[in-house]
Amino acid sequence: MSGAVWPRDARFAVYYAPSRESAWWQAGCAWLGRDAQSGMLCTAPQPDDLARPLAELTGAPRRYGWHGTLVAPFGLAAGITQHDVLEATREWALTQSAFTVPVEAATLGDFVALRPAEPEGEAKLRAVAASALQTLNALRAKPSAADLARRLAAPLSERQRALLTEWGYPYVFEEFRFHMTLSSSLADAAERASLVAWWRARIPALGALEIDQAALFVEPAPGEPFVLWQRVPFQTREVK
Repeated sequence: MSGAVWPRDARFAVYYAPSRESAWWQAGCAWLGRDAQSGMLCTAPQPDDLARPLAELTGAPRRYGWHGTLVAPFGLAAGITQHDVLEATREWALTQSAFTVPVEAATLGDFVALRPAEPEGEAKLRAVAASALQTLNALRAKPSAADLARRLAAPLSERQRALLTEWGYPYVFEEFRFHMTLSSSLADAAERASLVAWWRARIPALGALEIDQAALFVEPAPGEPFVLWQRVPFQTREVK
């Protein structure tokens, strides 16, 4: 994907993605049934106590690929090219230091996701996301009046509405909560509990997440699966 030329109306996002060689990348791609970097389909595991195939429960996150959002998807501002986005993201990544974050599986509303297990990890990831957003914000196309009105119609707090208007997304800065989505919205609490239990049993062997890079993902056209275009490694490891 490194030499891809994307359509002008493609959307770009800065996500955290585990390194391609890591057990976390393999486990997440297998769970969702798709590798967003290679484009290949994967064989998903099947928790024993599910009444329906796992693939029916993971359609939404499968389209986005295995990731944790740092900067939500955005279109390009007038005069901005994909090269501008790549260069700005690479330069930003060189200002970031690698660190590890223990994670846990949990329900977030009707979804199942991985999230930081400790407040320190949450705070570090919030700072990384805020830095990326501030660096790239000038490259982002502002939403149309109709799109902004549609988004503001969602149930948001006043602060979230203000963040959406200024930054294009309501869950940034102090409203940001890092997570890696493991399911679509599931009304069945038993299904959610089954997925949480499956991941809780496997997280100890996978260990903490290594936050040593980000990745540029691209939605080539509205509704199409996101693809991992470029990985951008962080420059240094945090000094203890």
